[in-house]
Amino acid sequence: MAVIANKVEKLAELLLGHHWYLTAAESCTGGWLAKSCTDLAGSSGWFERGFVTYTNEAKNEMLGVEKLTIDTHGAVSEETVAEMAAGALAHSHAHIAVAISGIAGPDGGSESKPVGTVCFSWVVKDGESIVQTVYFNGDREAVRHQAVEYALDGLIKLLS
Repeated sequence: MAVIANKVEKLAELLLGHHWYLTAAESCTGGWLAKSCTDLAGSSGWFERGFVTYTNEAKNEMLGVEKLTIDTHGAVSEETVAEMAAGALAHSHAHIAVAISGIAGPDGGSESKPVGTVCFSWVVKDGESIVQTVYFNGDREAVRHQAVEYALDGLIKLLS
């Protein structure tokens, strides 16, 4: 957990330096990224809000992810996380967003999307979305932990 805390401190520094707010749209991590951010005292100066959209309906209702996108590509897809990140920005006052959707297990995987598949999107307001799919190893806890770290790394890289 110290690794995540250190990454959050670095992220906070960067966001404060830009005078920006962050929003997060999470599915498989269940709010872990938002919790990690708000564990740092003073995070209200840079963390604007988080959306935990575990179901497809929540992704649609809270973030505006098109039903057709989910039906065509699945909840765990680069297309879906791109819409999640854009929706998080549209429904917040943030300047940068991250979205995470994946299959943490132990069930739910398939041949094309095995357990450990996690899709990410990072987007700056009025900018292009960066999307990526990563395959993590380990049990449910390990996949979720790695996903939070990876999301933080992506934010730090984007802001650096």
